[in-house]
Amino acid sequence: MRRLGCKKVSESVLENIRKRTELFISEGNRAPSLAVVLVGEDPASQTYVRKKAEAALSLGFVHFQYSLSADTEEKDLLHLIDELNERDDVDGILVQLPLPRSIDADKVIDRIAPEKDVDGFTPINVGRMAIGKEAFIPCTPKGIMETLRYYGIETAGKNVTIIGRSNIVGKPMALLLMQKGADATVTVCNTKTQNLKEHTLSADIVIVAAGHPGTIDESYIKDGAAVIDVGVNRIDDPSKEKGFRLAGDADYDSFRDRDVSITPVPGGVGLMTVSMLMENTLEAAIRRRGR
Repeated sequence: MRRLGCKKVSESVLENIRKRTELFISEGNRAPSLAVVLVGEDPASQTYVRKKAEAALSLGFVHFQYSLSADTEEKDLLHLIDELNERDDVDGILVQLPLPRSIDADKVIDRIAPEKDVDGFTPINVGRMAIGKEAFIPCTPKGIMETLRYYGIETAGKNVTIIGRSNIVGKPMALLLMQKGADATVTVCNTKTQNLKEHTLSADIVIVAAGHPGTIDESYIKDGAAVIDVGVNRIDDPSKEKGFRLAGDADYDSFRDRDVSITPVPGGVGLMTVSMLMENTLEAAIRRRGR
C-alpha cells in the first residue's frame, strides 16, 4: 500500500501562498482578508473555523470572524453578508456549513458576491467552472486535484469513479475531471447505484465521498488503483482520550497488503481543503486589485 499523505502537499501549497502574499504586500497592496461566519456551536464546525483562522493568520492574512448564535434569524445573516459584500477591506467570505435548519443555506450562498465566494459555491462560480472559465473552485475538489498532481497520478484517459454527488464534492469533482487538461472518463455513483463494486473495480481512481464509514474496502479496488478518501466520520472509541476516533469512508486497514495508493484519514484531503481556501482568498485579493 502507498500512503498518499497530504501534510507535505499542504505545506508545499501554503509555502507558495506565503511567498506570493509577501510579494503582493511588498507591491503596496494590503494583506488579503477573509471573513468567516459561524452560526451556532457545532463542535466540528468550530474546529474547522479555528483551523481556517490559524492558517489565515499564519500566512499574514487579515482574518475577521463572526460567531452568531444558533437562533440567528435568516434575515440577519443575509444582512451581515450584504455588509461584507460591500466592505472594501474584505476579499473573501466564507459561511461555515451546515447552517441551522431555520436558515436556507442555498439562499445564503446565493447572497455572497461571486468575486468574494472563496468557497466556490455560488451558482455563478459553479457555472463558470462547468464551462471551463476562470472561477473559484470548491476547496475540497481543488485540493484533490492538487494531491493527484503532487503524487504524479495521471488522470488523462483514466477511468475515475466518484462515490457521492454532493454540490460540495461529487458534482464539482466530476466537472473538474472532465475538463480539458484533466481528460478523465468519469462515473458518478450515488445511493441508488446498483452493483457499485462493478464501477469501482473498473476504475483507475476512486474518489469516495459518501459520508459513511466503511463504504468500500479492498475488495472494491483493483491492483494499481488510487483511492482518494474524502470522508471524515467520528467513530465511538472508549480507548481514545476524546472518546472517539476519526475514520474515512474507506476501510483503510484492509488495503495494507494491496498494491493500492490511498489517502489516510486523518492526515489526508482535509488538510488540502484549508490550503485551497487560503489560495482562493489570495486569488480573490489579486483579482479585486485588477491584476
